[in-house]
Amino acid sequence: MGCGSATPQKIIINDQLGQRVDTNDEWIQSRTGIGERRIIGESESLVDLATDAALNAVKMANWDVNTIDLIILATSTPEDLFGSAPKIQSNLEASGAVAFDLTAACSGFLFALVTASQYLASGSMKRAVVIGADQLSKWVDWDDRTTCVLFGDGAGAVAIETTGAQNDLIGYDLKTDGKRGGCLNLSQSNVFLDLVEEAKYQKGEFLPIKMEGKEVYKFAVKEVPIILGKLLDKYQIDSESIDWLLLHQANQRILDAVASRFSIPSRKVLSNLKHYGNTSAATIPLMLDEAVRDQRIKSGDLIACSGFGAGLSWGAALFYWHGPY
Repeated sequence: MGCGSATPQKIIINDQLGQRVDTNDEWIQSRTGIGERRIIGESESLVDLATDAALNAVKMANWDVNTIDLIILATSTPEDLFGSAPKIQSNLEASGAVAFDLTAACSGFLFALVTASQYLASGSMKRAVVIGADQLSKWVDWDDRTTCVLFGDGAGAVAIETTGAQNDLIGYDLKTDGKRGGCLNLSQSNVFLDLVEEAKYQKGEFLPIKMEGKEVYKFAVKEVPIILGKLLDKYQIDSESIDWLLLHQANQRILDAVASRFSIPSRKVLSNLKHYGNTSAATIPLMLDEAVRDQRIKSGDLIACSGFGAGLSWGAALFYWHGPY
């Protein structure tokens, strides 16, 4: 029923990164399609961005915040490891909502959307806000040109509700392969310090993002078409009926490869990673909000969506947009 987004003020273009590492605009754009990214500054916070995105979605849906039953924050970079969603609930003054975090990296928003839909389908809840927000800038090794050029910060959200009509979430499928998880991770450090005599404790800190880019690329271009194709076959929907292909914004070559697999023309492929880079759980709702507000996506449009990333995890969903535009 509504969507919203929020991004940091500071923009870092490719040539600025070339001042720090051996790279340039041509090298980055030719390999990823990314031209710039947004980075959270000292006067900003991820919770504030997530709150703004959620509030924008609620305003579009024309909801009273007191009618929200559920808030799910999909993030891998919480400001509080005990959970950042409750702070967002407080900021929204949505006193009747239960709020919790969900972690599934770049698949997080899709996993959270499906999770929220199950609460609504059960009849136990009526309205939910699903947020995808990440601040990967604080976990990137900015001296590693293979990864630092990829990521940015941002937040996006959707407001969904039960209407008593046909379920607009036609279908979904979710997958995990932990055996390949080493291809992309943000793991804890293995530093142990002295506690008392003959006892040590592990220091609470994490290492920078580690990624095997070629393996992640091969994983995405193989698995996303498979899971999306099976979903289309299951519900007897042909690719020509899709109004929009909305994929996790990781790499333009991945978007192009998946679209080519289903013969989906480029005009139906939503892409904004040129301006934001990979914002992890935020990419899908951030792109959705942009396309809704500029009126590319219209009420009744059929969207084929897929998220994929660390875990390794991936998923796909088919749904109709029925917001006010």
